[in-house]
Amino acid sequence: MKTKLTDCLRPVFLGALLLAGSAHAQVQPLDSIVATVDNDVIMRSQLDQRVREVEQTIRKRGGEQPPVGVLDQQVLERLIIENLQLQIGERSGIRITDEELNQAIATIAQRNNMSVAQFQAALARDGLSYNDAREQVRREMIISRVRQRRVAERIQVSEQEVKNFLASDLGKMQLSEEYHLANILIPTPESANAAAIQEAAGKAQQVYTQLKSGADFNRLAISSSSSENALEGGDMGWRKAAQLPPPFDRLLGTLAVGDVTQPVRTPGGFIILKLLEKRGGEAVVREEVHVRHILVKPSEIRSEAKTEDLINKLYARIQDGEDFATLAKSFSEDPGSALNGGDLNWIDPSVLVPEFREVMAATPVNTISKPFKTQFGWHVLEVLGRRATDSTEQAREQQAMTVLRNRKYDEELQTWLRQIRDEAYVETKLAPAAQ
Repeated sequence: MKTKLTDCLRPVFLGALLLAGSAHAQVQPLDSIVATVDNDVIMRSQLDQRVREVEQTIRKRGGEQPPVGVLDQQVLERLIIENLQLQIGERSGIRITDEELNQAIATIAQRNNMSVAQFQAALARDGLSYNDAREQVRREMIISRVRQRRVAERIQVSEQEVKNFLASDLGKMQLSEEYHLANILIPTPESANAAAIQEAAGKAQQVYTQLKSGADFNRLAISSSSSENALEGGDMGWRKAAQLPPPFDRLLGTLAVGDVTQPVRTPGGFIILKLLEKRGGEAVVREEVHVRHILVKPSEIRSEAKTEDLINKLYARIQDGEDFATLAKSFSEDPGSALNGGDLNWIDPSVLVPEFREVMAATPVNTISKPFKTQFGWHVLEVLGRRATDSTEQAREQQAMTVLRNRKYDEELQTWLRQIRDEAYVETKLAPAAQ
């Protein structure tokens, strides 16, 4: 399946890159400051360009456009948060080299089945600047590294936490499926009084009523939500239920695709979730092969030709009935298996070098392969058996680790973003009509 550019970059921007019509901002005769953010500013031209990108993405999705003033405010808040992270990156000395940037662009193009030249041509057809695209990629890479340093590196998940999670009813129940979710957040101030909370609850209930009456979730998320992904229609991507705070982790099991939850009060406000898709729950089966081998290596005292001659003689002796294990103990130069008669035991083929793996796959059970060469030297091998192993438990442990890390990361990221926003000096200068 073709991978969208949104897998690598911010959906708003990338939606405009490949899907939108001409969105490249024309040079304005006059520009103005719409926000002062600590030691930097956001210009009206930056805001206008991002707003146009969002509008075109919404059109491509077939959604309704929110009021201009609402969209301006949402986009400006996104730009403020981005700007703060970029300033942290600048102070931290984070730099993206041209080589790294070129590799990122090449990866984006490859995921869309394009060469870099075709990617540039696609941008040009849409009236977009390749240099602007590179700059946006650079910004996203800096932000990603800032988050890695400030948030991800602080997150630790212990083996005991994994065991506890797997042993819990929630872990057993929820690791079997993944959910593609979208959300709408109606915020409440950190020190909100009863009236402010009641007002937010009323707004959340109003949004929920509209959704149950058939209103477009994407449009309401863009116009009403204060979550970080509001401009993407609230799209949260794929999540495990256990990554979500209670009671959402349990509510998901009761939802059908397309359903929305009632507003739920959280520390940050009232949240509504929509279930877009779900997947998973299959057993993980891995093929394993029981194999033994003899390895001989060229050296300073034994040439490549003599090494090949030796492995051919050993192969002939095995074919004449000599014991494989005895010859392996005497001649094999693989220290990990020689003392065991060359036995590698049951092994996952994916951990072996391609040449060994290919010969092993082509060799029937209880059959000796002809001599062959890998980067390690010359081999003969014997396949002793094949089996399919249920590695679901190991996969579940890895899933549990990922779920717990993602849960901690999401919580820590939102807390950190709110913290840097609260601690920053921000002065917005949108015209009153826009606000």
